Amino acid sequence: MLAVVQCIRNVPMFYAKRLYKSMKGLGTADNTLIRIMISRSEIDMLDIRECFRLLYEKSLYNMIKDDTSGDYKRTLLNLCGGDDDLAGEFFPEAAQIAYKMWETSAMTKVQLRPTLRPAHDFDPAADAQALRKSMKGFGTDEDAIIDIIAQRSNAQRQEIRQTFKSLLGRDLMKDLKSELSKNLERLIIGLMLTPAEFDAKMMKKAMEGAGTDEHALIEILVTRSSEQILAMNAAYQAGYTKSMEEAINSDTSGLFCRILVSLAQGAREEDPADEERANADAQELADACNADSDDMENKFMSILCTRSFPHLRRVFQEFVRCSNKDIEQIIKKEMSGDVKNAFYAIVRSVKNQPSYFADRLYKAMKGLGTDDRALIRIMVSRSEIDLFNIRKEFKETHDVSLHEFIQGDTSGDYRKTLQLLCGGED
Repeated sequence: MLAVVQCIRNVPMFYAKRLYKSMKGLGTADNTLIRIMISRSEIDMLDIRECFRLLYEKSLYNMIKDDTSGDYKRTLLNLCGGDDDLAGEFFPEAAQIAYKMWETSAMTKVQLRPTLRPAHDFDPAADAQALRKSMKGFGTDEDAIIDIIAQRSNAQRQEIRQTFKSLLGRDLMKDLKSELSKNLERLIIGLMLTPAEFDAKMMKKAMEGAGTDEHALIEILVTRSSEQILAMNAAYQAGYTKSMEEAINSDTSGLFCRILVSLAQGAREEDPADEERANADAQELADACNADSDDMENKFMSILCTRSFPHLRRVFQEFVRCSNKDIEQIIKKEMSGDVKNAFYAIVRSVKNQPSYFADRLYKAMKGLGTDDRALIRIMVSRSEIDLFNIRKEFKETHDVSLHEFIQGDTSGDYRKTLQLLCGGED
């Protein structure tokens, strides 16, 4: 039934998804790959290629190149016909599809759904006493701590924190730090901080010590609202006796530093899309693509870092019409390093923010080792906003549930807490 609906909606998109699933992960479904490449090569392969690039930010040509070998690879690449990552421009039919996709994105009202909601029959005094009991005497009852903290909203956790001090004369944060360790401690303490305190701490961690976690800085500043960024600035100043802007200036440089400083002002517009202005912005971006790289990057910064997300959706839609190019592809092709990553994150967030976070979570856990800081940051910060939507995007893109991925990549009480935040198995 799904195949029928998907084909009625968009046949090339259906085949692009089938091709992706045939090659992703370990092993290749060669029968599927051969069947589609042969049967569509004289019909709509160019459109399939463009849909593939739109969906997965990678050309079909490069995916085949990475997933096959020898004469088999050479034959498939000949049938594919070209590398769209090099070309950059759309074919006429694919341009229409891209334009429609941005139009749909602009018109769709997504209902954001959290996985963590306020607990019913909440009693902060009872929770405070239960937490004290779990840490009193010999040994620690981690299960009791997790069951309370991971199943209360942030506002309720702040009440518990205050009640713990007023009832018992003790600092709950200090007690938790002394009783817990490693990733479980980092996760539980992250949950106990206010959202602004937590974001400020994550910004601080991304910039302290040797090396900077540029991806974390980008993720936080791109995805927070103006109100959240202003609260984060205040928390950073209160907690670390210097402004966040000063920290960014001392830890980064060049245009990347200027992009972060611009975002850190919390001055992004919040107005709905303005059609006339969107057309003008799109034309300016299209014209900038023909200028030298510095002028182009400055123009992109002036628009991408200041306009509201609803407005930018219209701008990116009109950009396809003005230039016959994909804004994501232009960024990947014409820019590099942290500047490219920052602009790319903005476009991904404008298009589909839950999908952006799903991709960040996947990268945090795939392969050897886990980026626990990224995993904790996203699970804590999104659990009361849109983690349910992120779960849905994760399952749809990677064919495995977020709950299952956490199960295979973490262990012990740390895993239990993450799975409670996750909210369920899809």
